[in-house]
Amino acid sequence: MNLPIFGVSEDPGPNFFKLLGSLDHGEPSFLKASQTLKNGLEQVQSSDVPHGTTIVAIRFDEGVLIAGDRRATAGNIIADRRIEKVYPADRYSAVGFAGSAGPAMEMVKLFQVQLEHYEKVEGVTLSLEGKANQLAQMIRANLPMAMQGLVVVPLFVGWDKESLKGRIFNYDVTGGRYEEVDYYAIGSGGREAQAYVKFAYRNQLSRQEVVRLSLRSLFEAAQEDSATGGPDFMRGIYPVVATVDENGYERVSEDQVAEISKEVVNEVAQGGPRQ
Repeated sequence: MNLPIFGVSEDPGPNFFKLLGSLDHGEPSFLKASQTLKNGLEQVQSSDVPHGTTIVAIRFDEGVLIAGDRRATAGNIIADRRIEKVYPADRYSAVGFAGSAGPAMEMVKLFQVQLEHYEKVEGVTLSLEGKANQLAQMIRANLPMAMQGLVVVPLFVGWDKESLKGRIFNYDVTGGRYEEVDYYAIGSGGREAQAYVKFAYRNQLSRQEVVRLSLRSLFEAAQEDSATGGPDFMRGIYPVVATVDENGYERVSEDQVAEISKEVVNEVAQGGPRQ
């Protein structure tokens, strides 16, 4: 038996979405509102949201290094030349991100607060495994936004007080956590950066050597990937490089990064060795 439905000009039959589409009393229907939201998200993700790339992490003799370029892009536009994508998570860990810059920076801030809160409440720092798992849960919670295009993919490194070594963790968009042995890179230039590190990496690298290796890998990535920013000598903009060892997080000084970047560029210009 067909029952009359207020405001519906024709019988929609068993199609519930057709029924919703026919309910329009001078305001946008449910489906129109849904389509407007969908179109808005598509427009945002394609042109308005700055995205960050590229992050590289490398283990060395005394700990682990993480480095990132400074460029953020929105489509084919450079949205920011000075964005920082590498941060200390706490004293003994660091995180870098690729993907949608706004959600990523908020995730990093919340991650920092959670680790600080745990330490204050429990009186001890969370284990490195616990930190990595906590970050995985935060990425998983962002999955609905990631499905709309606002993807955040971090790279997490830290000093493990139990095994007394640096460790590297990468993630997928669903929160899957994977540990890397010696190096890893993410972002649009990650493939090129990791390819160079794979070529030049060797055991027992010193801190100075691994800093140089990370800067060369980012330079190689910038040559092939337009979203990755190389060293900008005119503006004085250089990658952010930091190490984590038994003494904790330490950012490499900008003067040192600038000096090594100039050496790398001069070496490439002169056709010197790739390593």
